[in-house]
Amino acid sequence: MERKQKQSFAKWITSGKVNKRLCIIVFTAFPLILLLVFTYLPFARMVQFSFYDMGYIGSREFVGLKNYISVFTRDDCFKALRLSLFYLVGAFIQLALALLFATMLTGNIKGSGLFKGFLFFPYLVCGIAVGFIFKFFYTRGYVLDTVLQWFGFQLDNLPYWLRDTKVNNISLAATSIWRYMGQNMVLFIGAMASVDKTLYEAASIDGANSWQKFKYVTFPGIKTIVVLNLILSISGSLSVFEPPYVTTGGEFGTATYFVVMDKLAHNSNKVGIASAMAVVLIFLILLVTLFQKWFSWFFLGDFEHDSKLEQIKMKKRNKLAEAYAEGTNKGGR
Repeated sequence: MERKQKQSFAKWITSGKVNKRLCIIVFTAFPLILLLVFTYLPFARMVQFSFYDMGYIGSREFVGLKNYISVFTRDDCFKALRLSLFYLVGAFIQLALALLFATMLTGNIKGSGLFKGFLFFPYLVCGIAVGFIFKFFYTRGYVLDTVLQWFGFQLDNLPYWLRDTKVNNISLAATSIWRYMGQNMVLFIGAMASVDKTLYEAASIDGANSWQKFKYVTFPGIKTIVVLNLILSISGSLSVFEPPYVTTGGEFGTATYFVVMDKLAHNSNKVGIASAMAVVLIFLILLVTLFQKWFSWFFLGDFEHDSKLEQIKMKKRNKLAEAYAEGTNKGGR
């Protein structure tokens, strides 16, 4: 009897239906466990630490919301978010350039693949390496100053690109434009490739120029990717870390919110305040994301663009119907 039960269990466990379910469970459970252990549990612990006055080692003291109040009142915490405006402006410039290059390179341009590779290459470079590259690029008397002197500028009249508080944050924001523009361009190119080519043909038949084709055909077809890039760019501008940390070490007024958080946690051993800063940043990013979703629905998801697209489709159908009817009449004659 026991032998029959073992045989029936072995037959059941090796059946195709059970194996399929086991594979689904195993391959789903493993990433979920990793996500729980390395993401959700650390996040829960970070939220817990934000209510304590503590370091990495030693005693802890429960202080309630004191750390959150400090985040909004300390000069080196919440006010550091003002520097995100430089990177925010840089993000919009970066998206505009990416959209421009994507529009240009989707056409039949000789060597377009080579240009795409050159523009995308900076994204493949490690962020730490990018920081060191621009650290030497902006250093007094090095690459940028030498190039500007070729065009007639005097070295004494040039600013210290990383020390002068009037230009150093602009210089650092420019590094982000150089690094991430290629990534956004590739996303835009992929979205443009999915737009129905016949819509462009119908627009040409109706006499649409290049701007009208972009406005009423291309942009409505890629607006989902536009919103995605906006969310990624603006969220990234709020959590900038590598350019100021590597290039200036956060000195000369370049310490962003993330750099201040790192210094408080690792240099000053104030883990409680740093954890509160991280929680505040997460909620800020969520609020910005929700606002962007509302903005994209209200402005980018309006009915004008959709109606224009539908009008183009309808005209194309009418043209095809007229051509078919004309061909039928000729055949009948």
